[in-house]
Amino acid sequence: MAFKIFLTGTPGTGKTTVLRKIADELKQRGILVGGMITEEVRENNVRIGFKVCDILSGREGWLASTRRREGPRIGKYVVDLEGLGEVGVRAIADALHEPRIAVVMIDEIGPMELFSNEFKTMVKQSIASTKAVIGTIHYRATDPLLQEIRRAYGIKIVVITMENRDNLHLKIVDRLAQAQQTTRNLSD
Repeated sequence: MAFKIFLTGTPGTGKTTVLRKIADELKQRGILVGGMITEEVRENNVRIGFKVCDILSGREGWLASTRRREGPRIGKYVVDLEGLGEVGVRAIADALHEPRIAVVMIDEIGPMELFSNEFKTMVKQSIASTKAVIGTIHYRATDPLLQEIRRAYGIKIVVITMENRDNLHLKIVDRLAQAQQTTRNLSD
């Protein structure tokens, strides 16, 4: 199985920040990264929703918003399944199919994203792929897909804490580099 690691932790510990740092470090090392990342959207210091961003192209779309009226609801947010599909799901699919991309990133596998069956399918395809996958998973969500990820052989789950988050990105990038070197050595 290829390198698969998922970060988790309580809200505010910095899952997306660590994932962004991993992507930046990989890019600095010349490793092409694709997939999706979510960004909080604030207006006048009040969170109004979340955008989903394609890491490779920079395309953005809404994941959820307080202003949206139709769609699945999580607390005060209404999920935009179309935005998730057009940007997030497509970004993962593009990363899986583009041979130059070595690492697929998925942020986040959580309650909002899990309303989308297309998203779940892409996550499963990513896990089954030969590409490295680095993602984030919701700390408490109990969806069967998350349970499958947490129990799967060969998938490492890392809990982000305030104590480990500052240097965690470097440890993960080094671990990925070691795994890729081992794979290359085995194929020589």
